[in-house]
Amino acid sequence: MDRELMLAVLVCLLCGPALLAAGALRPRLPRVESARALERHAWRRLWLPLLPVAFVLAFLVGWALQEPDAAEGVPPVLLVPAALFGLIILRAVLRALRALRVPAHAEVAMTAGLWRPRIRIAPELAARLDEHALRAAFEHEVAHARHRDPLRLWLAQLATDLQWPLAAPRRRFADWREALELARDAEACEHVEGSDLAAALIEAARLSRARVAATVVGLVARTDGARAFSERIHRLLDRPAADTADTADTAGADGAATAASSAGAAGALARRPSWRLAFLTALCMAVAVGGLLGEAIVGRMPGLFD
Repeated sequence: MDRELMLAVLVCLLCGPALLAAGALRPRLPRVESARALERHAWRRLWLPLLPVAFVLAFLVGWALQEPDAAEGVPPVLLVPAALFGLIILRAVLRALRALRVPAHAEVAMTAGLWRPRIRIAPELAARLDEHALRAAFEHEVAHARHRDPLRLWLAQLATDLQWPLAAPRRRFADWREALELARDAEACEHVEGSDLAAALIEAARLSRARVAATVVGLVARTDGARAFSERIHRLLDRPAADTADTADTAGADGAATAASSAGAAGALARRPSWRLAFLTALCMAVAVGGLLGEAIVGRMPGLFD
């Protein structure tokens, strides 16, 4: 069997079960007042199940780079689960490709585009809103575009589909969508009144009932149920209490920032990407282990090598 085909079979055999096992876990979402801090926690929780898969995949890549001997064949008992996980991957890829197409009648207010996000507000919505509410809706979409949320949404949906049919990944995805909208509401309210954005949300929800669900980020998130929508409205109408922590997240941390020295601030900025460096280092180590020990480990799997 060709090395590339063997690598594909091993990816399905090893990464598939690892992904489903990690995806079944349900890490708790911490209780925080800041909407933007909540969104960051929900985003990290969404990707935690993929960490062990990344290391397994890196190990297999290191093994494949050593050009191992060709396998005589794979027994059917191993091909069956490999085919099942291969179908899950194929389903996720097809759904991701379909999500790239924006329907002609989508959200009444939305941000679309993976690389160059574009803001679209339906004329029907613009006609129903006053000047302040329309600006609030626009600021909400600007916040989505600033963070490239359509791309993040597309990647998050792909990661969730790779863990099908588990319920926990779908719950994590829904939690992140709700936190995302709260965070963008809070960011928009740095420039507009919360009551104006609440009015825009309510009017957009009324118009959205007649629209087709879209695979883009919109003013009214498609995962919003009655509870989540009600929470958004209440937070917008009660901005002083709801977003004290959000203000502290940005400009409201003036007291702490003033007390901190320049050297301390520089050190904090230097520590921010440390987890990325640690992750990349661990991936490189996994590739190295695969290159050094992969042949001995993979070669012991029954039926793969003679």
